[in-house]
Order: sequence, then C-alpha cells, then structure tokens
Amino acid sequence: MTQPPTPDAKGQMVSADEDGLRLDRWLKQHFPDLPFGQVQKLLRTGQIRVDGHRAKTGMRLEQGQEVRLPPSLRAGGEAATQQDRPTPRGGAKPSAPKMTAGEVKDIQARVIYRDDEILVLDKPAGLAVQGGSGISRHLDGMLDALRFDAAERPRLTHRLDKDTSGVLVLARTRQAARWLTEGFRRKTIKKLYWAAVAGVPEIAQGRIRLDLGKRRSGGGKEKMDADAEDAKRAETLYRIVDRVGRKAAWLAMEPVTGRTHQLRAHALAMETPILGDGKYGGKAAFPEELPLKLRMLQLHARRIVIERPGGKVTDVVAPLPPHMVEVWKTLGFSRDQSADELFEE
Repeated sequence: MTQPPTPDAKGQMVSADEDGLRLDRWLKQHFPDLPFGQVQKLLRTGQIRVDGHRAKTGMRLEQGQEVRLPPSLRAGGEAATQQDRPTPRGGAKPSAPKMTAGEVKDIQARVIYRDDEILVLDKPAGLAVQGGSGISRHLDGMLDALRFDAAERPRLTHRLDKDTSGVLVLARTRQAARWLTEGFRRKTIKKLYWAAVAGVPEIAQGRIRLDLGKRRSGGGKEKMDADAEDAKRAETLYRIVDRVGRKAAWLAMEPVTGRTHQLRAHALAMETPILGDGKYGGKAAFPEELPLKLRMLQLHARRIVIERPGGKVTDVVAPLPPHMVEVWKTLGFSRDQSADELFEE
C-alpha cells in the first residue's frame, strides 16, 4: 500500500487564542494564499496532521496541539521558496511583501526584552499579528527581521488584536515555543491589560464570567457573543484604577481565559465599552470630548509575567502608546499604585 507523504517534523503549536478554532479556519489564517482545493488534497493524502493523527477539515483545535505541515510549507504562513508557493487562479505567483530598512529598524526597536529563548515585543496599535483577507502587512511576515543571532526565525505563541498595543512574547526556539504554549494553557503566564472605558462599572472590582463564541453579525463580520452555539467559558478579572465622574474609567484587566476579543466583549457586558471600540460599543465608544485623532481603541497589553522552566520569572512592562497617553491626559486619569498589580485569584 502506498503510504501518504510524511508531514514535516516541524509543527506549529496551537496558541491559547486559537483554542476551539476549526482547522480549516486555522489554515486560512496561517496560509491565506493556499487555495481551498489544495488544502483538501493535503488533508485527503494525510499531509496535514494534528498531534500525529490525520486531520479532518472541520475538526476543532485545542490549545497546545501540534499541527504538522508538508515540507513545502514552513512556519509563519509562507512557502519555503517562491517555487513552492501556491499559484492563484490568475497564474501569477504572489510575492511576500519586502521590508524596507526603516521597517526592519522600527520593528527591531520595539523589542523590549530578549534572551536566548524568548523575546518580548511592544506591538504597535494597527499592526496585525497574522495575515488574512485584505491584510498584507503583519507581524508574521516580519519575523525574519527579529531573528537577530538565532538559528531560526521566532515563533508566535499568542496573539493581540490588530488595534491592541503592548507586550507580545515570541519563542526563539522550538523548545521555548512548547513551554510557552504550555504556560498559557496552565495559566503560569499572566497578562495584565489597561483599558479606558465609556462609563464606570457598578462594582469597583470583580470577576466577569460570560461564555463567548463566534457569531456572524450584519455584513458577514464575526463578533464574540454569549449566545453563540460554540460559546465557551470566558472569565476576566478587573478593577477600577481611576474614574472621571460617571463618564469614563481606567480599568486594569486580567484575562483568566483567552477567548478572541474577550476583554472587549466583557467590557461591553458591564455596559462600559472600551473607548474607540466601535465593533462592540457602537456610538457609545466614541464620546464627544475625545478629538477624532484620539478615537482609536484604548486597550493596551501592559504587562506579562512568565514563569519559566526551573522557576525563573520574567516580568516585562510596555509603556502606554502615544495615542493612549493623550487620552489619559485628556480625561485626567491619575496614576494609582495598583495599576500594575496582578490579581490574586
């Protein structure tokens, strides 16, 4: 009997943010230029495997699983060579966007921590982590510029929304990718976010428990919704750091789980949408007192605390981006000692 081609020994780990995602959607996110027909062929011939088993299109992935791909595809969503890249219907082969010297310098300057195993990036708002429909510029396509002295390009282990700024950790080795993914799964890695919200939560500090799943809204866009059929457990710890009367508040938020858009959906559930979040908050997310140029998403991944194998702890903080600094000044938020404190569960 003819054996199917053996997948590449190098697999990609499913991140915390990808838990519950269908395999076909995962492949579309990581390989946006790979035609649907070619994906089906790879699946039929056993060239795509999950934890060593033949994969099926509709299966849902779990955090920490390893997706193994054919040798012609490499981690990061790009083909190994121009010749290996799938050819679109028009016949012309797509070319990966080249980075200018200025772009390389800028992304390297955003590294706020680096050692032999990991690096932590201060991701700017507006930069997508991975490619997708209509997205040609993304962090996943810039990873070679962040290789530095390592033998391999760094690996993504979690994600931030395109419009969310702040700390994003990358693995510099395959082994580091494994223990980072396990750390997110076992909650030995803590992330703290800052957000400015419209209105003030009724309770100053608490835990939001609201299951979330993806549901298509008007225009075919997906939003996280408590009533979605695939809703899964979602929990967030929060506290008010400062407030401006009843019109706005500065929140510290720590996600216990890692669902897509979790903090944005949970802020809305308290009837205090994050400022600048039109997708979830609508008009309420854009108060008149904020100038148009500042009406960006006011959500920042402020701090990440990583418990590493052997007990070492790496603690990294990212400063507020300029657009959020201006909002803090405009609203008159005052610094509080509790702003950077992690929550005790």
